[in-house]
Amino acid sequence: MSSLAGFWQRGGRTRIVTNAGGLDPLACGTAVRAVLARANLPEMKVAVVTGDDVLAWVRTHAADCRNLETDASLDTVLPRLVTANAYLESAPIVAALQAGAHIVITGRVADPSLTVGPARAHFGWGAEDYDRLAGATVAGHLLECGTQSCGGFSTDWLDLAGTHDIGFPVAEIAADGSFVLTKPAGTGGAVTIQTVKEQLLYEIGDPGAYLSPDVTVSFLGLQLSTDGEDRVRVTGAAGRPPPESYKVSATYRHGFKAHGMLTIYGAQAVEKARRAGHGVLQRLTGAGCVYRETLVECLGTGASAGGLGQRVPESDLIETVLRISVAADTEEPVRRFTRAVAPLVTSGPQGVTGYATGRPKVLPVFGYWPCLVSRAAAQPQWSFA
Repeated sequence: MSSLAGFWQRGGRTRIVTNAGGLDPLACGTAVRAVLARANLPEMKVAVVTGDDVLAWVRTHAADCRNLETDASLDTVLPRLVTANAYLESAPIVAALQAGAHIVITGRVADPSLTVGPARAHFGWGAEDYDRLAGATVAGHLLECGTQSCGGFSTDWLDLAGTHDIGFPVAEIAADGSFVLTKPAGTGGAVTIQTVKEQLLYEIGDPGAYLSPDVTVSFLGLQLSTDGEDRVRVTGAAGRPPPESYKVSATYRHGFKAHGMLTIYGAQAVEKARRAGHGVLQRLTGAGCVYRETLVECLGTGASAGGLGQRVPESDLIETVLRISVAADTEEPVRRFTRAVAPLVTSGPQGVTGYATGRPKVLPVFGYWPCLVSRAAAQPQWSFA
């Protein structure tokens, strides 16, 4: 906000919709108001969208909150539950913009709804203009991962120019919901049919039923065409009514973890590293430490891919990064692990290096619990900050 103050002081009219409110959008709104006051911009209106926090409802309906991946009941982690936030739709964003808000700050909303809201407010679309909403949802899906649709994360990333400064995407949305995706002139990367298609397929599940709280979208009829340099036109989105429930992202406390890393250089580097890593764990468990999970990885051998893809013959490597990880329900065994890695500098194999960063840190672990809740569980609303 501070960086934009000069733009607005000079008469800039761009409005902002952002989910930067995190777990406390009201506090974020208050902080933004303070920035605007210091910049002598008191006339700018800041709206805050709330209602995504459904923790109280979830606590009382835990048995109904089945994990979408395991089908387990939330009762199993209820005492350790920390947060529960529903992915809200665009309606409160629309209302805030129509009431004259210059800045709209939300907590958790569905990423595409950040795009659907401004489009609805601008064009006057209703909640049942499903094909138009579908088009704007596809636009939001292409915007939600930032530079990815401009070549970031692309298969042909190495072939792109200016990868040190890839531009962020811009969607020029028409009244019928079709749009052109582009990026600012002079920025790196590219907007091509390939980069757009790759982002279209990113994290969508069923392409015939992409679910958002505003609309269920079919990607099956989408048509992409080049509309000039770094411009791709997208048409053909089809929509139907949204799901009857909200998706919820809940978190719960799940113990502690730590990771320690050292580099091993020289002949038989991988064999030495692996023995050193298992030796650390053997010494700790022999002293009574109990871990929920342990992992010894030799990075450079394909370990980070979990066995997928082509692996490099370990005998061909003259160096590897040893990464030892532990997780436990309590903090003490993890803390003892953090003190057990550095001794490898003198008790481990020859060729140990890369130990200048000090002891590993003990980190809290938060488990993720995706589930569905009734729309009645959330009360989306907005107010001026």
